[in-house]
Amino acid sequence: MALDQDGLDLLFQNARTFSYWIDQPVSDELLHQLYTQVRMPPTSANCSPGRFVFVRSEAAKARLKPCLDEGNVRQTMSAPVTAIVATDFEFYEHLPRLYPHADARSWFAGMPEKIQSGGFRNGTLQGAYLILAARALGLDCGPMSGFDNEKVDQEFFAGTPWKSNFLVNLGYGDRSRLHPRSPRFDFDDACRIL
Repeated sequence: MALDQDGLDLLFQNARTFSYWIDQPVSDELLHQLYTQVRMPPTSANCSPGRFVFVRSEAAKARLKPCLDEGNVRQTMSAPVTAIVATDFEFYEHLPRLYPHADARSWFAGMPEKIQSGGFRNGTLQGAYLILAARALGLDCGPMSGFDNEKVDQEFFAGTPWKSNFLVNLGYGDRSRLHPRSPRFDFDDACRIL
């Protein structure tokens, strides 16, 4: 099985990064559907360190606003939802449940470099899955850095092993405000077949 061209266009060819949003809410049900998809693709030893905070209420947005770089305030405050993509750096404590056929916890416990690299890599991967799943469910995305990670972590994750990675604004993008697509590398610029 493979996606047809319409599916590929939805996920990749016609997908854009949005900064302007149509005033249309994103429901709790859709956010639940989104995570149902995000949790399924692979991570190393099913470690699943990605954590997601969906900032939607005015009160939560007010907490996020001071953490944003000035250039990202308008687009984030006007987005129906902003997902804080984070990593749980105690992910290995859940491996007895998530990867029960081996002692995978011992592969990380007490090894800070492996915890950092494995958590960051797989949490980032799950953030990418979030973008693709959101597009597949009809949402547009505005992934971004341009915020103070330490402030976000203090505001949203104090007292936890969670650390923010990047943000993804979610909603229904205003296509009339898009600029022309920027160039991409050709295959020979970025790839080798050996």
